[in-house]
Amino acid sequence: MNVLDSFRLDGQVVVITGGGGLLGPVHGLAVAEAGGVPVLWDISLSAAEAAADEVRRATGTACEAQCVDITSQQQVEGALAALLARLGRVDGLVNNAARNPQVGSAQPAWSRLENYPLDAWEADLAVGLTGAMLCSRVLGEAMAARGGGVIVNISSDLGVIAPDQRLYRQPGLPEDQQPAKPVSYSVVKHGLIGLTKYLATYYADRGVRANALAPGGVEAGQPEEFLQRITSLIPLGRMARRDEYKAAVVFLLSQASAYMTGSVICIDGGRTCW
Repeated sequence: MNVLDSFRLDGQVVVITGGGGLLGPVHGLAVAEAGGVPVLWDISLSAAEAAADEVRRATGTACEAQCVDITSQQQVEGALAALLARLGRVDGLVNNAARNPQVGSAQPAWSRLENYPLDAWEADLAVGLTGAMLCSRVLGEAMAARGGGVIVNISSDLGVIAPDQRLYRQPGLPEDQQPAKPVSYSVVKHGLIGLTKYLATYYADRGVRANALAPGGVEAGQPEEFLQRITSLIPLGRMARRDEYKAAVVFLLSQASAYMTGSVICIDGGRTCW
């Protein structure tokens, strides 16, 4: 096979969770540009439909939108049944959904470990880990039954390293009031790498591969002070653009990565080198 042809996803149906969020629409665009059919799952139907419209306008190809609460196995199974009835197949899954408050949106007092609300912890793990497990279990079985498929888990550079809490500090606040990156984010992103390795070995003999992408942060209107701090920790001197992970997602979903499973690709501008 020609090397460029090995990146094609022609006719392949790929489900992307969190499809209406920051990166979901871009993952969908990548799949469509490679010839595949993205199916955007989001708990907000309006967000999923808006993202699907964005993909259709940009590529002129099909893109589906479904309202799915991925923390409910019943909803995941129902969405898959509807998808199969309409499209007849599923070839890939991108576990992209996550809860991640924007920098500056969290109240300093409750973002700290000693104060972090249990309901926030449980909600973050429900979406980021339980949802990823349920989608992998339900869609993984469907792909295995057809002879194979691919699961891509979207982790983070903070699934490889710990958060640098100095990035979030605010001048003039006492130590016990300084904001922090929530503990649940680290646990979810590290957990997705563990899930990846589990799925890779569990499904290896049934033709389903599983890999993880650990992206660095994407610039999306964060406060200027935060941008200055974080870019000082990145060898390339900037945060990522939304479209800079498209090629990696296509690589992981396609035959270009056919001999790869249980691995993590870290694309972070070099941050984890330091």
